[in-house]
Amino acid sequence: MNLFADIRAHVVECLEAMVREGALPEGLSFDNVTVEPPRDAAHGDMATNAAMVLAKPAKSKPRDIAEALAAKLAGDDRIVSADVAGPGFLNLRLAPSVWADVVRAVLTNADFGRSTMGQGKRINVEYVSANPTGPLHVGHTRGAIFGDALASLLDYAGFDVTREYYINDGGGQVDVLARSVYLRYLEAHGQEVTFEDGTYPGDYLIDAGEALKAKVGDAYLGNSEDVWLAPVREFATEAMMDLIRADLASLGIEMDVFFSEKSLYGTGRIEEAIESLKAKDLIYWGALKPPKGKMPDNWEAREQWLFKSTDFGDDEDRAVQKGDGAWTYFAPDIAYHYDKVSRGFDALVDVFGADHTGYVKRMKAAVAALSDDAVPLDIKLAQIVRLFKNGQEFKMSKRAGTFITVSDLVDEVGKDVARFIMLTRKNDTPFDFDFDKAVEQSKDNPVFYVQYAHARVHSVLRKAADAGINTSDLAAADLTLAAHEAELALAAKAAEWPRVVEIAARTNEPHRVALYLYDLASELHGLWNRGNDDLSLRFIQDDVAASQAKIALIRAVSVVIAHGLGILGVTPAEEMR
Repeated sequence: MNLFADIRAHVVECLEAMVREGALPEGLSFDNVTVEPPRDAAHGDMATNAAMVLAKPAKSKPRDIAEALAAKLAGDDRIVSADVAGPGFLNLRLAPSVWADVVRAVLTNADFGRSTMGQGKRINVEYVSANPTGPLHVGHTRGAIFGDALASLLDYAGFDVTREYYINDGGGQVDVLARSVYLRYLEAHGQEVTFEDGTYPGDYLIDAGEALKAKVGDAYLGNSEDVWLAPVREFATEAMMDLIRADLASLGIEMDVFFSEKSLYGTGRIEEAIESLKAKDLIYWGALKPPKGKMPDNWEAREQWLFKSTDFGDDEDRAVQKGDGAWTYFAPDIAYHYDKVSRGFDALVDVFGADHTGYVKRMKAAVAALSDDAVPLDIKLAQIVRLFKNGQEFKMSKRAGTFITVSDLVDEVGKDVARFIMLTRKNDTPFDFDFDKAVEQSKDNPVFYVQYAHARVHSVLRKAADAGINTSDLAAADLTLAAHEAELALAAKAAEWPRVVEIAARTNEPHRVALYLYDLASELHGLWNRGNDDLSLRFIQDDVAASQAKIALIRAVSVVIAHGLGILGVTPAEEMR
């Protein structure tokens, strides 16, 4: 049941009838007609912009269209009134029975809010994809949580979702990792070592050095790098991926696919991707133009193989292979996305860190070229997170080994708090994470506020059981006994859930779910507080039937909260400790 979609469908039916009757001209598009909550709840339960968006193409006054539409809508038993406001907006007020139907639908349909908009289309969501040079730090956390929540949201909206991690194990940083682990290996053999040339001194590599010693003994002692670098690189990469998998698990994240960049090299897969672009006449031999602005002292035009990314909206063409035959960093990324397209996905989502802003246009251009514009790519940037505790900002440095890890964060505040709070802001806005506020039990802590609402409902259920009130079949309650304006407002907010799901999925914005849950919790807490002064609003009454109706309402709200928290990867609380 999607009440907003149902009412919109009826609005469109009325508009089509007006076309048949000659009140509106033929050929009008109703795609931009919306039905949504009004900005001011005092104006009604829903509002439609139909008259406003149709006035110009229909060559009619908005109010004339709105008044004719209002007359049509008046014949629907669900609509108590349809009032024209301002230049032509139409505000609708619905019958109390509609909200009772919503409560009943929530209680009887385990899939209330789930959508079929995805139509089973296959979508790949790639996120985290940190270099395998150490455990995940807080800088990776936001993208990890965002990507995972987005994947759950898209699944909830009817898509067939694949969660994917791209292991960046093809670059020089993995050689640096191998050298760093080798130093810890020497240390495990009692040798004194010095971390130079950018090697990683972090303590997290001590265990890897000990494990390498346990595996190979003294086999690599005294040998040159050409003997041990390749096997240590493989060993170290897998050791770091074990750490990363453990970090992801601590956040409740489980990937479907781990794709190795290294697997693209020496296998012909990069060549195949570039050849596919050459076959479309999108690769040419040439030189890039000098960068705009101040000319670098060492600039010289070098001829190399270039991709015509400007044909697909990029600012400049991009190099894929250097004159000496070496691939650029862009080439394996093209090959990786060529592999995704070849796997038959209908759409792709990449979650990048904020430092990859300059990569957005070229990657979109590449996927458009590889798929002949058939596979859309949406790139979401996860902006930086700053950590604060006791009013002081934490600093982190991965090379120095003093960074704050994901496990540090989870140990401090817990998985649920970390996930929910990180999802209360849009992904592309900077975010300050305050440890003190994250564990504060107040309205200012959104995860506590939402969890408390859910726990309050379960507290009422326990009290009802103690009072001998049967709550086993709340859907059968006489829901007309919960008809106070505050109760109807709470039901109306719960009715928005299916609409929120579809909007959030359509825009790839799971933060909309978190914000909605906060608003829904606020409505429930508000009703609870009003019961302190108005005894008729208390959930447990002397009249058992009234109690069942009121409990049915808040139980429906708790079900919606649980659905939403499930998408965010947060466990609903049944009691607060």
